Amino acid sequence: MSFTRRNLLLMAAAIGIAAGPATAYAADVLNVGAYPTNPPFEYKNESGTFEGFEVDIVNEAAKRIGMTTDIADLGFQALFAATTSKRIDVAISSITITAERLKSQSFTQPYYDSDMGIATKTDSAISKEADLKGKVVGVLSGSTGETWVKDHQQADGFSDVKGYDTQQNLLLDLSAGRVDAAVSDIPGMQYSFKKMKDLVVKERIKTGEQYGLMMTKDHPLLGKLNDAITAMKKDGTLAAIHKKWFDSDAPADSSTVKEMPLPKA
Repeated sequence: MSFTRRNLLLMAAAIGIAAGPATAYAADVLNVGAYPTNPPFEYKNESGTFEGFEVDIVNEAAKRIGMTTDIADLGFQALFAATTSKRIDVAISSITITAERLKSQSFTQPYYDSDMGIATKTDSAISKEADLKGKVVGVLSGSTGETWVKDHQQADGFSDVKGYDTQQNLLLDLSAGRVDAAVSDIPGMQYSFKKMKDLVVKERIKTGEQYGLMMTKDHPLLGKLNDAITAMKKDGTLAAIHKKWFDSDAPADSSTVKEMPLPKA
């Protein structure tokens, strides 16, 4: 009798384990990680709720596949570990799709085109890349800006590269003169410079970067979320979200409007 009972318990446990992933997805909650100080893409409002361009995108995409979102506050670098470990399903934070990242992550099709820029204090003598020789350049750690700066450090003669955990700390140090220039994504910096009047983008670095939803490698919901983004482009929802947050129409040939292929490693 006890042997039969034990077997029944073991069988029940095995069934529960086998059903684990299906049960997780049946909960209809998409676990999202976001960097909390990256306006207008994502940030926390006064009530502690996430808002922003990418927040609207992931919420709408989730809604279209019958899910709700639970957005967790994570540092930029922590987002990559969180998707890899399957702690979250999706990461948002103006994350550029790159060949290197596609080796360990999956991305939906892109929905925003961007370039990087060199920012300085308004009265700085630095006006172009060549002027950075012998200067201290600040970057957001783990970003494509950091990759670009380190790739150019020897050729351009930067005296030092300083990494920061948040964009806010990077720009505050730039304003305080603790770094001579910052290299980061232009849209986020320009949004911040509406309030930080002493800072300005001096030169655009044409990188052709594109942002997408970053997900656990080969996540089972990748195709569904990608299809939702396609539908949002076709019915004008994505263009409307762009207009809401950037107060301008997305270019007709941009990834905000055009359907794009699923990125492949």
